[in-house]
Amino acid sequence: MLKDSSTPKFVRLGWWPFADLLALAAAGVLLLLFFALHGMGGHFYTTIGITIAFAVAGRIARGVDTSGALAGGTVAFILAARDLKLFWILLAVFLVTLAATRLGRTRKEELRVAQAEIGRSASQVMSNLWIAAAVLVPASLHNMAAFLSVAALAEVAADTTSSEIGTAYPGKTVLITNWKSVSPGVDGGISMIGTIAGAVAASIIAACAAMLALTSISGAVVIACAGTLGMLVDSILGAAFERRDYLNNNTVNLLSTAAAVVIAWVIRSS
Repeated sequence: MLKDSSTPKFVRLGWWPFADLLALAAAGVLLLLFFALHGMGGHFYTTIGITIAFAVAGRIARGVDTSGALAGGTVAFILAARDLKLFWILLAVFLVTLAATRLGRTRKEELRVAQAEIGRSASQVMSNLWIAAAVLVPASLHNMAAFLSVAALAEVAADTTSSEIGTAYPGKTVLITNWKSVSPGVDGGISMIGTIAGAVAASIIAACAAMLALTSISGAVVIACAGTLGMLVDSILGAAFERRDYLNNNTVNLLSTAAAVVIAWVIRSS
């Protein structure tokens, strides 16, 4: 469903790794804050139905595992409750990233970078979607909050697509910090085809936002740029910190979505 096709090793506590339990706790905190600030809302049962359908569909499609479905469902609920149009953007991200993940699976398996068959876990889902949901939780929903949430989602689509397409198809891969050739799938490695694919994915999400009247055409351009630049921030963090084990992939994903939000806010406010 989202970024990170690796299968990290975590300490387990019960059914799921501790990192997934922590991610579910973070999702729960967002949900509690949402209910505290907004209550059930006027279309609660419709939102619940959409949320359950989204989580079940993601699980059946093996885009996420069970913990990932719970985390993704929580985010879907918050987005749908704030504005149903935001849920359609999330669905677009899911479809774009799922398609990118499925492409070239044989080559990814040869490179040992293919997503696990069971799908992405709660920690992977929340590292990508937490920021998009968090900006919507404050009491008053205004155009900027929705705009920033879409920017975060555009970065998710861009980075996932870039990574998946970049490893699925042959091409020169270089480390973004020094432009030296590296193997596909290396943290911080970028390729022309992967970068272009990521920019296209961000543009698709931005275009969807414009078509749903969540933003203007000029706003969509900003979203596409923020998503693409956030994707490049992810690569820089991967090269500078993840390769040295200073940060893990989930932390890098969280920071890159936050970077996309900051970039979108700075450009929009200037």
